[in-house]
Amino acid sequence: MAEAPALAPLRVVVCVSLQPGQTQEWALQLPPGATVAQALAAAGLRPPDLALLAFGIWGCSAQPGDALRDGDRVEGCRTLTVDPKVARRQRFASQGARAAGLFAQRRSGAKQGY
Repeated sequence: MAEAPALAPLRVVVCVSLQPGQTQEWALQLPPGATVAQALAAAGLRPPDLALLAFGIWGCSAQPGDALRDGDRVEGCRTLTVDPKVARRQRFASQGARAAGLFAQRRSGAKQGY
């Protein structure tokens, strides 16, 4: 009787941003059927660090129990503190309408909007 071939380990990358402007990345080999939580544990991340992060696989939201496939990239991102639309409006208001926006660098004497 032939033996079943051994399954190859999963090659997974875990990338986490714990602080602004800082990323950490680990290339891991995990057993077949590994989950997001197992990948994070193998990377050495502690539960207090994990509580601040939202996780995804290749940019799509993921839960700790989701199974991984070979070549997956597990990403841990900090949650947004400000809505990007609100932040843009505040920046625009503080810069003034003439100094910001698409037509700020228009030629002298040009029509409005060109």
